[in-house]
Amino acid sequence: MNPYLDIILRSVAVYFFMVLALRFFGKKELSQLNTADVILILLISNSVQNAMVGSNSSLLGGLAAALTLFIMSFVLKRFMYRFKKLSDLIQDKPEILIHNGKTEYKTLAKLGITSDEMEEAMREHGIEHYKDVKLAMLEVDGNISIISGETELKQSHHKRRIHKTLS
Repeated sequence: MNPYLDIILRSVAVYFFMVLALRFFGKKELSQLNTADVILILLISNSVQNAMVGSNSSLLGGLAAALTLFIMSFVLKRFMYRFKKLSDLIQDKPEILIHNGKTEYKTLAKLGITSDEMEEAMREHGIEHYKDVKLAMLEVDGNISIISGETELKQSHHKRRIHKTLS
């Protein structure tokens, strides 16, 4: 087999594996990269590199693998845009965390969102009390969006993250 065709096929297989693996881990993990997550990403990239290029360590082999990954990403996004069922299969749905001041405790527990994290998101959106939240959602990208019960809507942004302190 042509060595570059082999690299392309291996790269496609690794790409689909990574899409499925990230789908099963969910959006929460993507939104809060801590030290262990960064290490995991680096190790995964190192481990799948050999699976994609095999023994070919040439510049052209690496570029062929990278180009294949970019093309796969582009094609997958186009297909997800065009075919809703595929998009639903690959992407998580937004999750309601608070609705009309009522906290969805089961959803928070399922997603591993603590009350401290929820309160931090509310403070970053300028909201002090749960009862003042009209709607809080964990979006597909891992952000928590909040709409207050006020008639005047404020726009703010909260990205879930774990804060680490150096000891």
